[in-house]
Amino acid sequence: MSSISEAGVVAAVDKELFIGGKWVPATSGKTFPVLDPSTGEALCEVADASPADGVSALDAAVAAQADWANVAPRERGEILRRAYELLVKRADELALLMTLEMGKPLAESKGEITYAAEFFRWFAEEAVRIGGGYAVAPNGAGRFLVTKQPVGPCLLITPWNFPMAMGTRKIGPAVAAGCTMIIKPAAQTPLSMLALAAILAEAGLPEGVLNVLTTSDSGGVMEPLIRDGRARKLSFTGSTGVGRKLLEQCADKVLRTSMELGGNAPFLVFEDADLDAAVEGAMTAKMRNIGEACTAANRFYVQRGIVGEFSRRLTERMEALPMGRGTEEGVVVGPLIDEAAVEKVSGLVADATERGARVLTGGSTVDGPGNFYQATVLTDVPKDARLASEEIFGPVAPITPFDSEDEAIAAANDTEFGLVSYVYTSDLKRAFRVSERLEAGMIGLNQGLVSNPAAPFGGIKQSGLGREGGTVGIDEFLETKYIAVAL
Repeated sequence: MSSISEAGVVAAVDKELFIGGKWVPATSGKTFPVLDPSTGEALCEVADASPADGVSALDAAVAAQADWANVAPRERGEILRRAYELLVKRADELALLMTLEMGKPLAESKGEITYAAEFFRWFAEEAVRIGGGYAVAPNGAGRFLVTKQPVGPCLLITPWNFPMAMGTRKIGPAVAAGCTMIIKPAAQTPLSMLALAAILAEAGLPEGVLNVLTTSDSGGVMEPLIRDGRARKLSFTGSTGVGRKLLEQCADKVLRTSMELGGNAPFLVFEDADLDAAVEGAMTAKMRNIGEACTAANRFYVQRGIVGEFSRRLTERMEALPMGRGTEEGVVVGPLIDEAAVEKVSGLVADATERGARVLTGGSTVDGPGNFYQATVLTDVPKDARLASEEIFGPVAPITPFDSEDEAIAAANDTEFGLVSYVYTSDLKRAFRVSERLEAGMIGLNQGLVSNPAAPFGGIKQSGLGREGGTVGIDEFLETKYIAVAL
């Protein structure tokens, strides 16, 4: 770990808005606090952008678009490559900064910095692979030319749970494609994005290509930019409820949209599964990021013959997890992001127990400062419990037994969401059969982690639109142009 102090890593971050390549205060002169979720104390104050600041950022992005689109793909890729190297070099400081503002343990923050950097490395390589096409018309009288061009200025909105990686997953393909952008990080975790903006500037990203707005009034600042008409693309990661509202706003100017929304991931364990591997995968799928992930396992369906043993093993593992401030050595369970998150998790567990679920471990908040909730396992969870249909976003594992394959699939698909599903089985035929029947954009087959920069990330149904990462991720920031040639 770097010798830099907590105060030092926070002090090193610019706290103003980043517009047109310059750090500027909010025109209103206002700021808002960034809180440490493990103590409730303020780490610092950052600029609180107004709608006027949003217009200035859009002006800068629009002004820079034409020149940036003409920059050679290789140069765009080299900028991303340099930014990747800077992220790797400063991983310790950036991880500490993330832990302070978001709460996750240092080891997880370090893992996220590595993950975030990989999006820059991946899209540095994709920048020079933007393709097109040439074909003879069916009647032989002409030719078809197909080319891809940047969609134009983009609006990017990122969540608080992965404050660096959700930024690089959007910025990487936008830079590679030749798009300028305005990014608005979550008010709870703006420091990681401000640090990232400084790194991209150091890597050589031209002025105006990336603009960062920190604000306590997301809707008030971003809606006018959506309705302005000059931005041509919105990429959002967050709740399905907010996503619906943004889609309505985007319809006014027919903006191109990418939406990575909520999840309600089922985790299916069949009797023929490797139980050790299933428990290990369950811990990964449930407890990564303290359960505060759209990909987190939300509903555990375990075949009746092994549900008792699976529950016992999972309970032992959850009980053994050290809880505390993310900066403390060995801590696995850090605080939830804020008091509202604790209240939500508490309410979901209370509802389940009132309906007959049994608490095997945990099930309550923790006295003292900070937003802590115990790692929890519930069994005999009824189908009408709220946490069977609502995203938990916390360290709670609800277990429900099933008897048949059809019953498990029906229960897994009984949700408006369709982001990711997890399946554990040793039967190859069942693995393919179940994976194909599950209604989800991603399947974790005998593994509890699906996220990878080289793979397409995204969901179906009300879990979103479009894909991020992989070879298709850059397409979300490109328009296809067809040129008809008469001979």
